[in-house]
Amino acid sequence: MRPSAIPAPLAPSPVRRRLLQALAAGMAAGAGPAFALPARVLQFPRDFGAHPDFRTEWWYITGHANTREPGSGAREFGFQLTFFRSRVDGTQGMASRFAAKQLIFAHAAVTDVAGNKLWHDQRIAREGFDIASASTQGMALKLRDWSLQSQGRTHSARLPAADFALNLQFTETQPVLLQGQQGLSRKGPEEKQASYYYSLPQLATSGSLQIKGQSFNVSGKAWLDHEWSEEILHPDAAGWDWLGMNLDDGSALTAFRLRDKAGNTLWDGGSFRSAKGELFPFSRGEVIFKPVRRWKSPLSQASYPVEWLVRTPADIYTVRAVIDNQELDSRQSTGAIYWEGLSELIDSNGKRVGRGYLEMTGYAGVLRL
Repeated sequence: MRPSAIPAPLAPSPVRRRLLQALAAGMAAGAGPAFALPARVLQFPRDFGAHPDFRTEWWYITGHANTREPGSGAREFGFQLTFFRSRVDGTQGMASRFAAKQLIFAHAAVTDVAGNKLWHDQRIAREGFDIASASTQGMALKLRDWSLQSQGRTHSARLPAADFALNLQFTETQPVLLQGQQGLSRKGPEEKQASYYYSLPQLATSGSLQIKGQSFNVSGKAWLDHEWSEEILHPDAAGWDWLGMNLDDGSALTAFRLRDKAGNTLWDGGSFRSAKGELFPFSRGEVIFKPVRRWKSPLSQASYPVEWLVRTPADIYTVRAVIDNQELDSRQSTGAIYWEGLSELIDSNGKRVGRGYLEMTGYAGVLRL
């Protein structure tokens, strides 16, 4: 029986099927060897925008929000929205406007904590024809009726979906956090496995979200990640575990590891930025993920650690999912099933010190980018 938290997958439409086939065939036919990314100085607002010369790119916002509606008491929600851009190497030399040179994907989800339910939707289209676009001048993404755009230090997202909707504004309260070495983030044993990567933690969030026609005015905190790369995953990598946590005192914690097919760590990293702005990048071997409790998905039969002990140079934390079933079925767009959801951060003294998102890929099958 399919869990009610996950919408039943739609049969692939002919258009969606052609887009996914073009992506697979084009990348297989035209992909050249990846290269080590050079160190560079990221420039803003330019680097808020797209980098179409790179094979893979995503903009990723997660957060939590609260509301108190008359007669209904306090409500808590998690939310995530992701726009992906993928360059199809095999079509770059084609002159036709119909050639799928860049594909745009998007995912959105809302975690209703009180309802113990996840709502999820997805989109896919080729870039062009005023249907899908990713500006190179700044953060301005569009995929049909979904959008993410910036104006100064405020970023706005509007994503109406089948059973829910997001209409949120995110205001920067802190400077850009450059991950890795000044924005060049290593992701594997070889130098070519790296990305340009920055974050905007502690985003002040306001706006509204809807679930099944019921609207809620909300406020909270969010986290934005933006990465672009020519190659991220090592051939032996099956997936990753990642977390981005806004701490209540204004600090920000990032921790991740890449796993091989046996579940061993291929690479790890992250960073901690204090409330005073002191940044401490983590070196390889300094982050250890140890599973504490698992949940088995009735949809995919994958077993996900929904509670972790995560050792970092900043502290030894417990990371605990707010609800277990936050698995997303994105087989109709990016082709993967993965777990991504609102989670609590608990320090070594047992005190809850923050909230944010935990992402786990490669548990329902080896992840392919």
